[in-house]
Amino acid sequence: MLTSIIIIVLSVVLDQLTKLLTVKSLALHESVDVIPGVFRFTYIQNRGAAFGMLDEHRWVFMIISSVAIIALLVYLFKFAPKNILLSVGLSLVIGGGIGNMIDRVALGYVVDFLDFYAFDFWVWIFNVADACVCVGAGIIALYLIIDIVKEAKKEKALCEIKEEKKEEND
Repeated sequence: MLTSIIIIVLSVVLDQLTKLLTVKSLALHESVDVIPGVFRFTYIQNRGAAFGMLDEHRWVFMIISSVAIIALLVYLFKFAPKNILLSVGLSLVIGGGIGNMIDRVALGYVVDFLDFYAFDFWVWIFNVADACVCVGAGIIALYLIIDIVKEAKKEKALCEIKEEKKEEND
Protein backbone atom coordinates (compact mmCIF):
# COMPACT_ATOMS: atom_id res chain seq x y z
CA MET A 1 0.00 0.00 0.00
CA LEU A 2 2.76 2.44 0.94
CA THR A 3 4.68 1.46 -2.19
CA SER A 4 1.66 2.31 -4.33
CA ILE A 5 1.27 5.71 -2.68
CA ILE A 6 4.97 6.46 -3.19
CA ILE A 7 4.84 5.46 -6.87
CA ILE A 8 1.73 7.56 -7.50
CA VAL A 9 3.18 10.62 -5.74
CA LEU A 10 6.60 10.28 -7.43
CA SER A 11 4.95 9.86 -10.84
CA VAL A 12 2.90 13.03 -10.38
CA VAL A 13 5.79 15.06 -8.94
CA LEU A 14 8.26 13.98 -11.67
CA ASP A 15 5.65 14.68 -14.34
CA GLN A 16 4.75 18.13 -13.04
CA LEU A 17 8.39 19.07 -12.38
CA THR A 18 9.51 18.13 -15.91
CA LYS A 19 6.55 20.02 -17.41
CA LEU A 20 7.39 23.10 -15.33
CA LEU A 21 11.03 22.94 -16.47
CA THR A 22 9.88 22.62 -20.07
CA VAL A 23 7.57 25.64 -19.89
CA LYS A 24 10.26 27.72 -18.15
CA SER A 25 13.04 26.65 -20.55
CA LEU A 26 11.42 26.45 -23.99
CA ALA A 27 9.15 28.66 -26.06
CA LEU A 28 6.04 27.02 -27.46
CA HIS A 29 7.03 24.77 -30.42
CA GLU A 30 10.74 25.28 -29.71
CA SER A 31 12.95 22.18 -29.96
CA VAL A 32 16.30 21.40 -28.39
CA ASP A 33 18.25 18.36 -29.57
CA VAL A 34 19.36 16.00 -26.84
CA ILE A 35 20.57 13.22 -29.14
CA PRO A 36 20.73 14.71 -32.65
CA GLY A 37 18.71 12.72 -35.15
CA VAL A 38 17.05 10.67 -32.41
CA PHE A 39 15.60 12.60 -29.47
CA ARG A 40 14.81 16.20 -28.62
CA PHE A 41 12.71 18.26 -26.26
CA THR A 42 9.89 20.00 -28.14
CA TYR A 43 7.37 22.01 -26.16
CA ILE A 44 3.79 21.64 -27.40
CA GLN A 45 0.37 22.09 -25.84
CA ASN A 46 -1.79 18.99 -26.34
CA ARG A 47 -5.46 19.91 -26.15
CA GLY A 48 -6.66 16.39 -26.94
CA ALA A 49 -6.40 12.99 -25.36
CA ALA A 50 -3.43 10.66 -25.68
CA PHE A 51 -1.14 11.84 -28.47
CA GLY A 52 -3.55 14.67 -29.41
CA MET A 53 -6.58 12.54 -30.25
CA LEU A 54 -10.10 13.80 -29.46
CA ASP A 55 -8.98 17.44 -29.22
CA GLU A 56 -12.52 18.64 -29.92
CA HIS A 57 -13.98 16.54 -27.08
CA ARG A 58 -11.88 17.64 -24.10
CA TRP A 59 -14.70 17.51 -21.50
CA VAL A 60 -15.83 14.04 -22.51
CA PHE A 61 -12.27 12.80 -22.21
CA MET A 62 -11.81 14.53 -18.85
CA ILE A 63 -14.93 12.86 -17.45
CA ILE A 64 -13.90 9.42 -18.73
CA SER A 65 -10.36 9.92 -17.39
CA SER A 66 -11.63 11.03 -13.99
CA VAL A 67 -13.94 8.03 -13.69
CA ALA A 68 -11.10 5.70 -14.73
CA ILE A 69 -8.64 7.22 -12.23
CA ILE A 70 -11.19 6.97 -9.40
CA ALA A 71 -12.09 3.38 -10.34
CA LEU A 72 -8.42 2.35 -10.39
CA LEU A 73 -7.79 4.09 -7.05
CA VAL A 74 -10.77 2.33 -5.47
CA TYR A 75 -9.62 -1.03 -6.84
CA LEU A 76 -6.01 -0.49 -5.75
CA PHE A 77 -6.82 0.58 -2.19
CA LYS A 78 -9.94 -1.49 -1.55
CA PHE A 79 -8.65 -4.80 -2.86
CA ALA A 80 -4.91 -4.15 -2.29
CA PRO A 81 -3.55 -6.59 -4.88
CA LYS A 82 -0.83 -8.79 -3.41
CA ASN A 83 1.03 -9.07 -6.71
CA ILE A 84 3.77 -6.44 -6.99
CA LEU A 85 3.50 -6.24 -10.79
CA LEU A 86 -0.20 -5.44 -10.63
CA SER A 87 0.26 -2.89 -7.83
CA VAL A 88 3.13 -1.12 -9.59
CA GLY A 89 1.33 -1.14 -12.94
CA LEU A 90 -1.87 0.29 -11.47
CA SER A 91 0.09 2.89 -9.49
CA LEU A 92 1.92 4.10 -12.60
CA VAL A 93 -1.31 4.35 -14.61
CA ILE A 94 -2.98 6.28 -11.78
CA GLY A 95 0.00 8.61 -11.28
CA GLY A 96 0.23 9.33 -15.00
CA GLY A 97 -3.51 9.92 -15.22
CA ILE A 98 -3.41 12.34 -12.31
CA GLY A 99 -0.41 14.17 -13.79
CA ASN A 100 -2.17 14.83 -17.07
CA MET A 101 -5.47 15.62 -15.34
CA ILE A 102 -3.73 18.36 -13.34
CA ASP A 103 -2.70 20.01 -16.62
CA ARG A 104 -6.15 19.64 -18.20
CA VAL A 105 -7.89 21.22 -15.23
CA ALA A 106 -5.31 23.95 -14.52
CA LEU A 107 -4.26 24.85 -18.06
CA GLY A 108 -6.89 23.46 -20.42
CA TYR A 109 -4.18 21.45 -22.20
CA VAL A 110 -1.36 19.02 -21.43
CA VAL A 111 2.29 20.02 -21.72
CA ASP A 112 4.14 17.53 -23.94
CA PHE A 113 7.86 17.65 -24.66
CA LEU A 114 9.47 14.22 -25.18
CA ASP A 115 10.06 13.97 -28.93
CA PHE A 116 11.61 10.82 -30.42
CA TYR A 117 12.01 11.73 -34.06
CA ALA A 118 14.42 9.04 -35.27
CA PHE A 119 11.55 6.93 -36.57
CA ASP A 120 9.48 8.14 -39.52
CA PHE A 121 6.40 6.31 -38.23
CA TRP A 122 6.57 7.95 -34.77
CA VAL A 123 5.13 11.45 -34.89
CA TRP A 124 3.83 11.90 -31.36
CA ILE A 125 5.30 14.07 -28.65
CA PHE A 126 4.53 12.96 -25.10
CA ASN A 127 5.43 13.54 -21.45
CA VAL A 128 6.36 11.68 -18.25
CA ALA A 129 2.69 11.07 -17.36
CA ASP A 130 2.08 9.44 -20.76
CA ALA A 131 5.18 7.28 -20.25
CA CYS A 132 3.93 6.23 -16.80
CA VAL A 133 0.53 5.24 -18.23
CA CYS A 134 2.12 3.24 -21.07
CA VAL A 135 4.72 1.52 -18.88
CA GLY A 136 2.06 0.83 -16.23
CA ALA A 137 -0.27 -0.68 -18.84
CA GLY A 138 2.61 -2.81 -20.12
CA ILE A 139 3.33 -4.06 -16.61
CA ILE A 140 -0.35 -4.89 -16.11
CA ALA A 141 -0.35 -6.79 -19.42
CA LEU A 142 2.76 -8.71 -18.29
CA TYR A 143 1.03 -9.56 -15.00
CA LEU A 144 -2.02 -10.83 -16.88
CA ILE A 145 0.09 -12.96 -19.24
CA ILE A 146 1.99 -14.49 -16.31
CA ASP A 147 -1.29 -15.14 -14.48
CA ILE A 148 -2.84 -16.81 -17.55
CA VAL A 149 0.22 -19.03 -17.96
CA LYS A 150 0.10 -20.01 -14.25
CA GLU A 151 -3.58 -20.87 -14.51
CA ALA A 152 -2.98 -22.92 -17.66
CA LYS A 153 -0.20 -24.86 -15.92
CA LYS A 154 -2.47 -25.52 -12.92
CA GLU A 155 -5.24 -26.70 -15.22
CA LYS A 156 -2.83 -28.96 -17.09
CA ALA A 157 -1.52 -30.43 -13.83
CA LEU A 158 -5.09 -31.10 -12.63
CA CYS A 159 -5.94 -32.81 -15.90
CA GLU A 160 -2.83 -34.98 -15.62
CA ILE A 161 -3.76 -35.96 -12.04
CA LYS A 162 -7.30 -36.82 -13.16
CA GLU A 163 -5.91 -38.92 -16.01
CA GLU A 164 -3.56 -40.77 -13.65
CA LYS A 165 -6.43 -41.51 -11.23
CA LYS A 166 -8.60 -42.65 -14.11
CA GLU A 167 -5.87 -45.01 -15.33
CA GLU A 168 -5.40 -46.37 -11.80
CA ASN A 169 -9.14 -47.09 -11.51
CA ASP A 170 -9.28 -48.88 -14.86
